[in-house]
Amino acid sequence: MAKVVTAKKACAVNPLKMSQPIGGALAFMGLRGCMPLLHGSQGCTSFGLVLFVRHFKEAIPLQTTAMSEVATVLGGYENVEQAVLNIIKRTKPEIIGICSTGVTETKGDDVDGYIKLIRQNHPELADFPMVYVSTPDFKDAFQDGWGKTVTRLVEELVKGPVNPARRDPSRVNVLPGCHLTPGDIEELRDIFEDFGLEPTFLPDLGGSLDGHIPDDFTPTTIGGVSVDEVSVMGQAGWTIAIGAQMRAAAEALQKKAGVPYRLFERLCGLGPNDEFISFLSEISGRVAPLKYRRQRGQLVDAMLDGHFHIGGRKLAIGAEPDLLYDVGSFLHEMGAHIEGAVTTTQSPVLEKLAASDVLIGDLEDLETLAREKGCDLLVTHSHGRQAAERLKIPFHRLGIPMFDRLGAGHKLSVGYRGARELIFAIANQLIADREESHQVTPDTWNDSRRESGAAIATPQTH
Repeated sequence: MAKVVTAKKACAVNPLKMSQPIGGALAFMGLRGCMPLLHGSQGCTSFGLVLFVRHFKEAIPLQTTAMSEVATVLGGYENVEQAVLNIIKRTKPEIIGICSTGVTETKGDDVDGYIKLIRQNHPELADFPMVYVSTPDFKDAFQDGWGKTVTRLVEELVKGPVNPARRDPSRVNVLPGCHLTPGDIEELRDIFEDFGLEPTFLPDLGGSLDGHIPDDFTPTTIGGVSVDEVSVMGQAGWTIAIGAQMRAAAEALQKKAGVPYRLFERLCGLGPNDEFISFLSEISGRVAPLKYRRQRGQLVDAMLDGHFHIGGRKLAIGAEPDLLYDVGSFLHEMGAHIEGAVTTTQSPVLEKLAASDVLIGDLEDLETLAREKGCDLLVTHSHGRQAAERLKIPFHRLGIPMFDRLGAGHKLSVGYRGARELIFAIANQLIADREESHQVTPDTWNDSRRESGAAIATPQTH
């Protein structure tokens, strides 16, 4: 059992942590026709916008209430009202999702009260979906903002079933954590459908940020789950939550609509996917399709091939708690030793990680641990690349942001296929590093012979 420790430094150096508001904004981007709105200064929104554009390489819908110093002190009702009216007039969204930021939380703006006042002053907006989430960026982290937003969406949009006895057993609600990519969600969608189940993902980044080009331009999100689809989630037979961060949302859905839930804290690795496939077989009444039996065998073979390269490696990993636990646990099962683990916020899964300590800190802490422990593999997001260069060890990019490689939104780690791809990606990096470090040429062979004192034949000239 790992011990969770919090860094006591006066400031963060090369931060690992990202803020709650952008975690909440990303969750809103999983809804169709949504316009996320950050209630704060323009700089808060610009930061999140640049981060998401660089990571997904897509157009990102994100607006701001553009709070000035004076508006922040006096209160932001007028800014929120004007932002809402402008968004509805110009972009015609299906829903507006509002996240608070540090400046407005410090002032204590009553945004829920603002929304009620806007509806009173503009009767045409009485039934228009507007969801507000309190996400101060001076506490908690990206994962917390995502989880709070999904919980709030359930509380605001899901309707109770008309007749609880007539639930549709073929319909399943899926609440994915922020550690899952759009590619992961598409893989899960295929798995559910292969069992004859109809999944509703909340949020559904697989439909909105999967990199497709729409027929017509829209300033809002270009896909995802609709407000109407969310409203009838209470009629499903089961809710499946993926990641500990989604427990609160699953409990909120159970409380509001009576839908039972099952939480899967991990979906990367052999054991977690065996458990997942068995559960789907149980609730669908179908045996597992042959394709998954074959994929399981392929994963076992990949684990056999990959453990020769991953086993015994000293690993330093930094990520959000659920991603850290999911991938870190799988690499431990592959024989790696987690010598350095750094995360962003508290979570019950951290104590389950196969490491002596988990530090809530930054990338400087991760680099220090990797150097002190002699780690030979670094795993974190793209801001860890300089540390890996200084340490001269292989670097595997994981999580958000990943701005210096293409295909970040399509990386796969869930299911048997995802675990297999992760093994190949990391093992190949380790193989390439070994080849570069120990490249053998005729010259290096001669050098090694000289160092050993062996006689070297000199070619004769005629």
